[in-house]
Amino acid sequence: MLSFDHQSYPYATTRHSTYGKNGMVATSQPLAAQAGLEILKKGGNAIDAAIATAACLTVVEPTSNGIGGDAFALVWTKGELHGLNASGKSPKNISIDAVKEAGHEEIPTHGWIPVTVPGVPGAWAELSEKFGKLPLEEVLEPAIQYASEGYPVSPTLGKFWNGAYKSFKQKLTDEVYQHWFDTFAPKGRAPQVGEVWSSAGHAETLRAIGMTNADSFYRGELAEKIAKFSKETGGYLTAEDLAEFKPEWVKPIHVNYRGYDVWEIPPNGQGIIALQALNILKGFTFSEKDSVDTYHKQIEAMKLAFADGQKYVTDENHMKVSVNELLSDAYGEKRRSLIGEEALLPEAGDPSSSGTVYLAAADGEGNMISYIQSNYMGFGSGLVVPSTGIALQNRGHNFSMDPNHVNALEGGKRTYHTIIPGFMTKGNIPIGPFGVMGGFMQPQGHLQVVMNTVDFGLNPQAALDAPRWQWMKDKIVEVENRFQHHVAQSLAQKGHHIKIALEPNSFGRGQIIWRDPETGVLVGGTESRTDGTVAAW
Repeated sequence: MLSFDHQSYPYATTRHSTYGKNGMVATSQPLAAQAGLEILKKGGNAIDAAIATAACLTVVEPTSNGIGGDAFALVWTKGELHGLNASGKSPKNISIDAVKEAGHEEIPTHGWIPVTVPGVPGAWAELSEKFGKLPLEEVLEPAIQYASEGYPVSPTLGKFWNGAYKSFKQKLTDEVYQHWFDTFAPKGRAPQVGEVWSSAGHAETLRAIGMTNADSFYRGELAEKIAKFSKETGGYLTAEDLAEFKPEWVKPIHVNYRGYDVWEIPPNGQGIIALQALNILKGFTFSEKDSVDTYHKQIEAMKLAFADGQKYVTDENHMKVSVNELLSDAYGEKRRSLIGEEALLPEAGDPSSSGTVYLAAADGEGNMISYIQSNYMGFGSGLVVPSTGIALQNRGHNFSMDPNHVNALEGGKRTYHTIIPGFMTKGNIPIGPFGVMGGFMQPQGHLQVVMNTVDFGLNPQAALDAPRWQWMKDKIVEVENRFQHHVAQSLAQKGHHIKIALEPNSFGRGQIIWRDPETGVLVGGTESRTDGTVAAW
């Protein structure tokens, strides 16, 4: 079974993995992780804990996610892995022509044009109804309490909040954005680190979602408020769009990597890109983690996978190439053969950072969940539904304005989606959930975490702490400032354009929980690049 060194990685932080047996929650914000643990101790299972944590994250980390975002989950329970796609479709009445008529040649990042139907409340309700033990209303109570009574802003949160405020103050001058400032900058500025922030509207919205199993959000009073705000301010989202939304249970996809099955959600998510890269790399042998050859091949495989993702991935109902074709051994071998000694220049998009939260949870009964939710680009569209705390996402920004592109903007379509939860098994034995959030860094983070674990035997905390690289575009690769400089120099000699990043913000934020199948002991790691924590008992 999975074997790793319990000691720290030489170039890691001083943190160690966390151990527990009865339950564990790992996420980027301590208050949210503790809320999940509280639900476990009340008799809830891992799925209840994940919902509680996710709901809290909309309150205690609003810079990265919100009630108006999307979500995906991989759930292991009773010997089976289930996938949930809770990403919303574009409004039915939007189109490329409509966007051009509004004066845009490209899809903007803010305002109504990039807003798609939010899936987060539906994800909570669906997970609770299918797998939860406690009523949704009870599971959401910790989040309601934090929204109502307030909480002190943590350091990383304060930094991102202040950055978003300064950016929005300059860019979002139209009156339609005033509700964002009323909600998230009520004192005419971003809340400072240690300052208590609350949102009564957010609390009431969470309470309504809990009492109605999210029905209020899609067909009730909250839906009416969203549709009214959209209609009055020139939006495309309608009550009909909201009413037709339902999360979709999907069959997870996987590749076998050195005896371990690595699982992702199928498209419209970009998890397939991580799987493609692993499928390419499994044909090589890696004996040393911090070698030039290892990093070179990792980067080249990721570039090839991204090139395919940008060309083929969208709503699976609109894809022209099948998942099986992209993940076949034959295609993996064909792509592998392109990797030589010099850096390639594949055609692909421009991977950049984003705003997302990821969490992993496990309980003493064997249930485990990998869960991710996001508004995209921090606070999303900049639109907040008046008096509700609902910050609407801007996922539609990823649509293409080229009518011939597979991911072309259409009404009632899911876009290429960046957020991806991961899970690992060996045969029919669960190893556990993992994830690394952060826009187009996510499949790159998944690849590095899996290889750190499987190829190089790093424990969860060390696997997360190890210095990361990120392919940006063309031959440009960013590396963290802890990355070994002599290796970076050697990569540059192979044709990679290496840039050393001074800040760790763009390299993702991850969580891992592995379970020992013999003892049931849980071992978790949390992101050292943020305020992350592992809560366990």
